[in-house]
Amino acid sequence: MSFLGFGRRRADADYVAYYEARAAAVRKTAYVLCGDWHLAEDLTQIAFTKLYRAWPRLERHEALDGYVRQTLLRAFLDDRRRPWHREHATGPGSGVFDVPVAAAAYSADREILLAALNRIPKRRRAVLVLRYWEDLSVEQVADLLDCSAGTVRSQASRGLADLRAALGDDLVELMLR
Repeated sequence: MSFLGFGRRRADADYVAYYEARAAAVRKTAYVLCGDWHLAEDLTQIAFTKLYRAWPRLERHEALDGYVRQTLLRAFLDDRRRPWHREHATGPGSGVFDVPVAAAAYSADREILLAALNRIPKRRRAVLVLRYWEDLSVEQVADLLDCSAGTVRSQASRGLADLRAALGDDLVELMLR
């Protein structure tokens, strides 16, 4: 019995170490996907909760980043398909805490880019985030999204065109800085 307890404590310690090392980066990726710090925190919690539940079964710990990334992406896409499951604050003063203090450190350029990114359809946004934020190959993105490499290339091309259109005059301003 004590052997099983020791093994579980060691597994928990490994999980905690992984969480501490990667949670901030996963949360940033989630924010780039959804544009909302609260939802990004929820998506990050979903991804790490699912990882914790699967931790004892995972044999290849070098593939953890891919597992968490795919879980995060699925949670994001599922959440967007069922928006009525989300709670929304209503009434006076309901938007007071929508922007965390850390957001003040972001530059105006980043805010412009993120606002434009949030106007792009979710699947194209996911392709752009995975390709250019996470720096994944076309094949890796295709595996994560369960589609062909050609679909990823076309979605990336269309997503960049959408991003240019969404930025409009702001793109020229960003380029001149």
